[in-house]
Amino acid sequence: MAIPKGYRFPIEFDDAFPQGLVMVGEVSPDNEYQSREDRAMGKPARQRIDEVTGKRQWKVTVTDPTEPNAKRASYEVTLLADVQPVPTTPEALPGMRPIELAGLTAEPRVAGNGEFKYQSYVFRATGFKNAAAGGGRSAQSGKSSAPAGESAAKAA
Repeated sequence: MAIPKGYRFPIEFDDAFPQGLVMVGEVSPDNEYQSREDRAMGKPARQRIDEVTGKRQWKVTVTDPTEPNAKRASYEVTLLADVQPVPTTPEALPGMRPIELAGLTAEPRVAGNGEFKYQSYVFRATGFKNAAAGGGRSAQSGKSSAPAGESAAKAA
């Protein structure tokens, strides 16, 4: 039995990121490419829609403290939700906050060029978990692991 291309493996946050993640900046819409001509004509940017779930795509830049290679330590995670997910933790430093993701999936990819290819993953999540500011890990916080705003915004 073969695994189809693009399969998303569900994974626990603590297994993927044992020391948690640090969000850098803010959550923003993941917009489709817009040509210079479209921008000049004042056409609005279109937000991408996930092919599998049909949800809007949002992006957030994160830093993984467990990554030894500095060039691979920061990357974007795609959030899939109808409305913009809001982080549940306060900022530790201006523009930086520890986070924990809900509904996390990993899709294997090959990254790099030429002889320097390596195994990489595309991470997607449905939102943020309620977590304490101490590293963004649910085991440390003892709080609920439901996605933030699930009842009001249906961020699943």
